Amino acid sequence: MAKKYFTWDSHKFPHSIEMIGNLTAKGRKMITIIDPHIKRESGYFLHEDALREDLYVKDKHGKVYEGWCWPGSSSYLDFFDPKTRNYWASRFALDKYEGSTLDLYTWNDMNEPSVFNGPEVTMPKDMVHFGGWEHRDVHNLYGLMQVMSTFQGHLLRSDKRLRPFILSRANFVGMQRYGAVWTGDNMANWGHLKASIPMCLGLSIAGITHCGADIGGFFHDPDAELILRWYQAALFQPFVRNHAHIETKRREPWVFGDKYTALIRSAVRRRYALLPYWYTLFYQNEKTGAPPMRPLWYDFPEDTTTFPIQDQHLVGSALLVHPVTDQGASSVSFYLPEGIWYDFYNYKTYVNGHHTIPVDDDTIPVFQRGGSIIPTKQRIRRASSLMRKDPYTLFVALDQKGEANGSLYIDDGESYEYRKEGKFLEIIFQCKGNVIKAKVVNVNSPFQTVEWIERVVILGLTYKPSSIEGSSKSLGSVKLEGEGEHPFVIRKPGFLVSEDWEIKLH
Repeated sequence: MAKKYFTWDSHKFPHSIEMIGNLTAKGRKMITIIDPHIKRESGYFLHEDALREDLYVKDKHGKVYEGWCWPGSSSYLDFFDPKTRNYWASRFALDKYEGSTLDLYTWNDMNEPSVFNGPEVTMPKDMVHFGGWEHRDVHNLYGLMQVMSTFQGHLLRSDKRLRPFILSRANFVGMQRYGAVWTGDNMANWGHLKASIPMCLGLSIAGITHCGADIGGFFHDPDAELILRWYQAALFQPFVRNHAHIETKRREPWVFGDKYTALIRSAVRRRYALLPYWYTLFYQNEKTGAPPMRPLWYDFPEDTTTFPIQDQHLVGSALLVHPVTDQGASSVSFYLPEGIWYDFYNYKTYVNGHHTIPVDDDTIPVFQRGGSIIPTKQRIRRASSLMRKDPYTLFVALDQKGEANGSLYIDDGESYEYRKEGKFLEIIFQCKGNVIKAKVVNVNSPFQTVEWIERVVILGLTYKPSSIEGSSKSLGSVKLEGEGEHPFVIRKPGFLVSEDWEIKLH
């Protein structure tokens, strides 16, 4: 294996641009690994450039450090040197990274840095970086510096127009500005599934909010039950992926039999339905720092019962999740803080306190907080990019006063026009009395969309309306129809999300 970064294996990937295009035609993107260790091979442009331009980490005698990693004999770029960072960023330009496109993104792995034959599987502590800093002083920063450079390279290749996606194994304070992280090389066992929750909660409250764990465990082979329960847990964490060691067995959802393929598909669809909510949470995260995945005490700081809880968590302030993390479980016990809560999938009502419910293979215990409004998209697509014009279903969960609030953030999903040109929509939802309202906060936004409201699902309504009136600028006043009791569902109100609208229940 050559392991020469910024190159393609001409035998396995002879037409990389066409390959990437085949994926992006289906609404998907591609990510390749680019690590900080550089193969020491004469004629390899990256190694030759690094020697010529003095870009490598050196030992205390001024000799280029040589370690061992995936390519074999390797040297390590010194990302603390601005010259190295600029060089690295320049290599992502489409005319330099041959075979790449704007739809190819990057995973920086092994960037602690990992050195197979080094002390503690990393670089010796007395290696010297730019500015005379020994590695012992800056070890924890090394991965961050690489990711900063990779991020800059992705920005420059699109003239700072498109948002990068970078995944990194190593991280430090500030990593949240550049990319996502995961919890490292875990194992296929129930203990590591359980541990993924507090690990992601710890990262989240430390500010590293786009985090997740390898579904199924990196090492060893999960059985069907473990992989299912891991999907169900991971799909309510910020970063989601199935990743495993090259010597493990195949673990795609369809290799465990039709039953488990259907169950995993069911879980994945729940994630896709909630993407508008997740996207809104990440907008709030950018504006305020509030983590999308958070411990219960984050929103209930006066409830001391929440303090030690590590097997359940909040997604935003509106959803509480208690994944099934015990082998062979037939029930789950959980705690709900103050207020009214609704099972997000069967709509059963709960109040504050300890509860135990039965679970089957398809059960993911998720509860919507009374007083919240959650935007979803219910149409099934093969990629999130194909959902952009789909309509919304709002879940309105009423509190004890019969009220609820929520929000929705929308932009083009890929550019920085939301920052530079104000091309986005921020919508506030409110239910009070017998009126449900939507108000566009940035009324003069140049962002345009055809998205509309397909359904409003109301939980906790204590009466069945005899008539429903709706109004918006485009539709004027209209009569609407509803059905059911709990939930009460208003179908196809047809309001554009780009306009203020109102529904009155009589």
